[in-house]
Amino acid sequence: MTQIISFSADNDFARDFETLIEKSGYKNRSRFIRDASLFFAEMQQRGDLSEMEADTILEGHLVVHYQHDHANGARLLVDLRHSDVIEVSTYSHSSFKHSHACVDLLQVKGTAGNIRSVIENLQNTANVDKVSFVSAPMRDYGCC
Repeated sequence: MTQIISFSADNDFARDFETLIEKSGYKNRSRFIRDASLFFAEMQQRGDLSEMEADTILEGHLVVHYQHDHANGARLLVDLRHSDVIEVSTYSHSSFKHSHACVDLLQVKGTAGNIRSVIENLQNTANVDKVSFVSAPMRDYGCC
């Protein structure tokens, strides 16, 4: 079942609204508003990873881009998967053949402090090009 929710906006915002949706990659206005609302609410409640209390428990995905030819990044990721600093539920590795870069995706759970520490350690590892963390939405219910 769906429910219609409406809101009012000033003329400038209303005029630019469709462009905002399109530039954000959405084709559906309702999905854009839903996702924007959830993102905003989560940021208001939890804040950014850099500002969270160290003992806040998070789940999400750690994305690591690195040069596979150099073992430092790969070795560190292997060690991380077997450490008790963060819990790694799933792990996948892929490579971009044209740039010879690797991307590892780790589904993780841990404290904000430990996740920040892992990210900082990876960012300061030679031949690791980019590290990002995408937190999972906050949920009190669900299927799993």
